[in-house]
Amino acid sequence: MKKNALTKVLATALASTMILGMAACGSSETKTDAPAASNAPAAAESKAPAAESKDAAAEAPKETQTISWSVIDLNAGNNNVGDHAEEIMKQIQEYCGVNIDIQWVANDALAEKNSLALASPKTMPQIMSWGGTVTGDVVSAAKNGAFVDLNQYIWDEAKYPNLSKMSKDVAANLTVNGQLIALPRTRVVGRYGLCYRQDWAEKVGKELPANATPEDVYQLLVAIKEAGLCEYPMEMTLYTGPFDIIQTWFGCGNGWAEVDGKLVPVWMQDEYFEAIEYIKKLYEEELMPQDWPSIPTDTWSNGCKTGANGVYIDVMDSGKRIWNYFVAEETKTPSVVNPDETASMVLYGAVNGHTLATAGYNGFFTLSATTLDSEEKIEAALTLLDKLNDREMMVITQFGLEGINYEYDADGNVVKLDKEDETLAANYKGLNQLLCFLPSTEETTVPVVKTERDMAQDAAYAAALPYAEVDPALSYKVGSETYGIDGATLDTEATALRSQYICGEISLDELKAGFDNIRAKGYDKIIEEVNAQYQANK
Repeated sequence: MKKNALTKVLATALASTMILGMAACGSSETKTDAPAASNAPAAAESKAPAAESKDAAAEAPKETQTISWSVIDLNAGNNNVGDHAEEIMKQIQEYCGVNIDIQWVANDALAEKNSLALASPKTMPQIMSWGGTVTGDVVSAAKNGAFVDLNQYIWDEAKYPNLSKMSKDVAANLTVNGQLIALPRTRVVGRYGLCYRQDWAEKVGKELPANATPEDVYQLLVAIKEAGLCEYPMEMTLYTGPFDIIQTWFGCGNGWAEVDGKLVPVWMQDEYFEAIEYIKKLYEEELMPQDWPSIPTDTWSNGCKTGANGVYIDVMDSGKRIWNYFVAEETKTPSVVNPDETASMVLYGAVNGHTLATAGYNGFFTLSATTLDSEEKIEAALTLLDKLNDREMMVITQFGLEGINYEYDADGNVVKLDKEDETLAANYKGLNQLLCFLPSTEETTVPVVKTERDMAQDAAYAAALPYAEVDPALSYKVGSETYGIDGATLDTEATALRSQYICGEISLDELKAGFDNIRAKGYDKIIEEVNAQYQANK
């Protein structure tokens, strides 16, 4: 990528929309007394009709609410489409008792779209999907009353049997000024790691050993490239999460780390600079795509699927999906290994005894305090979110229609019928983005006849868990006033600086000067506020 183009892409990443103050709109209920009867006989005569009217009102069906919902699109617009898509959505709406107006939003445009929505509260979607964790614009908007305080509702086990079982630790990370402002998309903690094509590693004789080091990974990448298996061995995209994972291999924290009893952002660790020199080396030796800042996330894994790359670093369930693709497409291994063998992925996980931990959730849902302007609407939205975690809805949103997309075996496990039919699977594709996965991903996972790939994923999650680095400052950042105002913007600047350095846009001195500038612009205050809470909590 030319320098000017890269600079433009990275500059774009720094742009952020600042959210103006917002006020939550409440609802009021006015009680109107019936006129007094003029005489006793008249009152007696009117008794029967009044009772009849009351009974009729009680039996009248409630108006079906329509819930508008902005939902993350990770499938390039190919969500809930096809011959059975309408039938699937109809069943979901009937079960949950609402009409759902889904507004699909491309993942890479989500932050911008949500910022624009917050700036127009009267037309804000009633439920909004967000990626990552609660930071920046969300915290600022929450402090200005943009979202429903869920503490008033979801702990009612009778009304919300699934949502009420949310982890209190996760809830703390979604709380702003004492208000629970979001519901999590629950995630397995040991989900992140490294995956690679087993057949390619066998071909070049560089399968990773137990307790592999960053050098072992480097040697694998070099061997794949030198063997001519692909131009860029490691897949990469404009989402720089894989860099965060690689950093942990060198002893960096997850966003923040404890150093000498104090919490600091990882770019204040010595290990951080060792890690980025490693990533810079991968870039300079063309072991990763040179145009990675322009590769969108919704087509990210296509590189490994099509053979353009062979190493994937992110959530290991994506590594399994790549493997599923190989099986569905009957992708064969290089002939020097075994021309009749289907390609496969190794879900390796932690490197050097480290990987990234999730926050117990990845992405979340907020409820608008403006457009959900009555108790009835709020409860309809929460009932929808709760019922979607019932087993019936977990099945239809993840597996489609019985007899068409799946069937049950004698033990009650789901057996997929559309493994090799992407068109048929598109009928329900993307609908899993509606799920909170509560009480937890493990407890609500639908029993499925597990393939070799499923079992490999389960084993990889379990193996990664003891080595997954958590963010020790997560709940404290939510409680930092300065972080709520400037944190997301400053974090974006820090990420952009790292990218510029890796791609040779700035020198090491300029990188360090950039971090000093970030500290002067407010990060030192954030560090102070985070540590005040941290020390008080010890």
